[in-house]
Amino acid sequence: MKVDNKTNTTIIKDFTEPIDQFCSKVLHENHLYKNKNLIVDVSHIAIEIKDFKLFSDIAKHQKSAKKSFVIIAKDIDFNKTPAKLTVVPTMLEAHDIIEMEEIERDLGF
Repeated sequence: MKVDNKTNTTIIKDFTEPIDQFCSKVLHENHLYKNKNLIVDVSHIAIEIKDFKLFSDIAKHQKSAKKSFVIIAKDIDFNKTPAKLTVVPTMLEAHDIIEMEEIERDLGF
């Protein structure tokens, strides 16, 4: 698993374990992204819509910490992803979402 720490964001990608084990590992190793926004890049693997539910606990953890959680995925129907998750096709869009959510939090929304 490759972890890239930026100023206010942690990006996780290039993992080899099955998606369920990966999600469990990310949730239990929250020291990697404590107090930071989190981007998980799954664009390099084939992922099914049902697999996105595995990210729900990570999303809840990030929301309770008042931080953003964005998943990058390709070749999926974005209209079928769970509404409580933010899924985008590119890294640029992930950063844009985080920036918008930080502005909303600063404004008290």
